[in-house]
Amino acid sequence: MARIKAPSTPATDISSSLVLADHTTFRLGGPATKLVVATTEQELCDAVRAADAAGEPLLVLSGGSNLLVADEGFAGTVVKVATRGISADVSSCGGAYVRVQAGECWDELVAYAISQEWFGVEALSGIPGLVGSTPIQNVGAYGQDVSQTIARVRTLDRETGEFRTFTSQQCEFSYRDSVFKRTRMPAGGPTGRYVVVEVHFQFELGSLSAPIRYPELARRLGVEAGQRVPSATVRETVLALRASKGMVVDPADHDTWSAGSFFTNPLLDEEAAAALPADAPRFPADGGLVKTSAAWLIDHAGFTKGYGQGPATVSTKHTLALTNRGEARTSDVVALADEIRTGVQERFGVTLEPEPVLVGCAVGTR
Repeated sequence: MARIKAPSTPATDISSSLVLADHTTFRLGGPATKLVVATTEQELCDAVRAADAAGEPLLVLSGGSNLLVADEGFAGTVVKVATRGISADVSSCGGAYVRVQAGECWDELVAYAISQEWFGVEALSGIPGLVGSTPIQNVGAYGQDVSQTIARVRTLDRETGEFRTFTSQQCEFSYRDSVFKRTRMPAGGPTGRYVVVEVHFQFELGSLSAPIRYPELARRLGVEAGQRVPSATVRETVLALRASKGMVVDPADHDTWSAGSFFTNPLLDEEAAAALPADAPRFPADGGLVKTSAAWLIDHAGFTKGYGQGPATVSTKHTLALTNRGEARTSDVVALADEIRTGVQERFGVTLEPEPVLVGCAVGTR
């Protein structure tokens, strides 16, 4: 068995600005009362424990790519995760068991896995954010999600102040959900009971990808569903697909000043699914439910690409992203989200649920 420690650059370029717009891909959000940049696991845990001991509201901030913060900001302590470190035990029979600190860049981990010929996350290329946030909502795209490769998640339990490690089964993964997302602190707040400090992955070895499951990706690759191609080719294709939809962060492109997909794909019972128009997408989901496309519902309710006259609009590249055109406030995004949510409900009888973490603001209360 070979033990590998990946080269890692210390986080020296992390902003210490109190203005939360400087820490989110939406580029929105007012000031925090206090911000701590945690570059080691000890600093991360000490900062969380100190805020909890003082009874201060707490926001643990990862990459800021799935976050919408109120214009008023956050009256509490923000702990910015900036920990680094990747190590792996690799063998021909056992594959690669990889331990990754929560502050590592997700897309850099994907690229590194491909370079080491570890497969299973190549279709998740280009997703912004940090590793520690991926298990919380079971990040997924193009037929893969992280639950397929996560072996364990090491956390700090805020109720006990001690570490707790979850096996993959204990994480209770489902579509964009996990035990970490559902388990809150009694006092509430945007950060749940468990703060992810390290994620362990189990990868199989090989230069070919996992079987291609997603029809759009298979078409772009020119293969049938279920076939395998070089993982590096999957990465290149996924990055191109995501970029064409404004889903790869680019400071010069306002279509990427967003939180990616703003609404999750609805999970419906059979009766609700049957009530949709005949051409609405339908996919089987766990528990006998049917998943439909939020993007299709939004588009067919009249909210097409580029919809909106103000500083916040639907992306010109993808109807599922709400964007800051440069001068937006959080209230502008919330108003647009409310308008879309109401329009889809009135047209199709389906209630869309926001995907980003909402801090100090709410969608669907108007």
